[in-house]
Amino acid sequence: MITLTSDFGLKDSYVAEMKGVILTLNPKAKIIDVTHGVEKFDIRMGAFILASVVPYFPKGTVHLAVVDPGVGTERHAILVQTKQGFFVGPDNGVLMLAAENQGIKKVYELSNPKFMLPKVSATFHGRDIFAPVAAYLDMGVKPAEFGPEVAIRIMPEFARIKKGDGYLIGEILHIDGYGNIITNISQKEIMAQAKAVNIRLRNICLNIDFGITYAQTKPGEAIALIGSHGFLEIALNQGSAGEKFHSAVGEKIEVTPV
Repeated sequence: MITLTSDFGLKDSYVAEMKGVILTLNPKAKIIDVTHGVEKFDIRMGAFILASVVPYFPKGTVHLAVVDPGVGTERHAILVQTKQGFFVGPDNGVLMLAAENQGIKKVYELSNPKFMLPKVSATFHGRDIFAPVAAYLDMGVKPAEFGPEVAIRIMPEFARIKKGDGYLIGEILHIDGYGNIITNISQKEIMAQAKAVNIRLRNICLNIDFGITYAQTKPGEAIALIGSHGFLEIALNQGSAGEKFHSAVGEKIEVTPV
C-alpha cells in the first residue's frame, strides 16, 4: 500500500502524473490519497497531517509525502525505514514527526538512478524520484538498494520538545477547523494524573482544567485535553480557542501540568 500526501491540490495534473508513474512500474499498487490540500509550502502542516494518519495504516505501508519548497536545491531526497513502515520524500522535516513516532531504524539517501525516471526534472522530484522509489519499495526492493545509509537528517523544531523543571515548551503545530489549538506535545509527555495545566502563550497566562472531552466544560470555556491524534490540545467548548487567544501556528507554548 502506498499513501500520498502533498500540497499539489487537484487543479493541476501533478497528482495524476505521480500515480501514473507508480502504476506503470507497479500495476498492482494500492494507492491511498491522504490529502493534496496541504497549504502551499507548509511543511509543518504536511508533517502534522502525516503524523496523524499513519498509525491507522498496516505495517509495511509506504508513505510518500511531497511538500517541497526546496525542490532542486541541495536538500536530499530520502527514504526513512521505521519499525512500522517506510517514508519517502524530501529531507526538509515533513517526514520526521510521523517517522519519529514510529521509531526510526535507518535513513537512506535516494541516489541510485536505477530507481528513478530516465529524465529527472529539477522541479518535480515527486514524479521523477519519489514516485518510482515508492513503487519499487512496494514491490519489495530492499531499502539499501536505493542509496547509502545516512546519519544526518533534518529534525525540525516543530518535532522537538524542551523540558524544564516541571514544565514543557513546545509549539502550536496546527489549528483545526474548529479552532482547537493542537500542540506538538504528545500524550506521553503529559502526566496522566494531571488535573489542570498552566499555559503560557505569548503574554497570556492561563490555568485550564485537564479533561478527556470538549464537553466537560461549559460552552465558551477552555479545556486542555489529549486529542484524537495523541497531542495536547487547548480547546473552547463550542467555540474557537485559536480566535479567543489570537493564536497562530508556530507560536511557542509553555505547559506546566498541575
